[in-house]
Amino acid sequence: MYFEEFVLGSTTEIAPAEIYKDEMVAFAEKYDAIPLHTDEEYAKSTIFGKLIAPGVMSFLAVWAKYLEQDLAGEELLAGKSTHIEWFRPVFAGDVLSSTCTVSKLTRRNQKNGIVELTFEVKNQNGDVVLTNITEMIVKCKIQERA
Repeated sequence: MYFEEFVLGSTTEIAPAEIYKDEMVAFAEKYDAIPLHTDEEYAKSTIFGKLIAPGVMSFLAVWAKYLEQDLAGEELLAGKSTHIEWFRPVFAGDVLSSTCTVSKLTRRNQKNGIVELTFEVKNQNGDVVLTNITEMIVKCKIQERA
């Protein structure tokens, strides 16, 4: 999808992402090896009472589902930035659903623009667990004259 084809405020539902314990622990052991993510006995003694998923892993589970929809397609040139905020823990067995909203459009130059997407991610109880704002650089269909 070209930059001009994105519509400010348009929203896309993203397929649900289930958090599996084995994947959660494997990710944590490799990338975020703190006891809250890897040690069940320790996690039982925390306010959460059990292991929680690494925050980045929770986001990436949703991101993988977003990529399956491939909104920008071949017109995507690059990612520019991402900002994640976490509000609630994510546990093994949680199912994360999300919406992706086009929250800002900025023409950069003759050839491309920045599309800002805002994700709101909820667990199966409807609680917001995280939000994300991602900027991507997308080709323009109409080349402006300099």
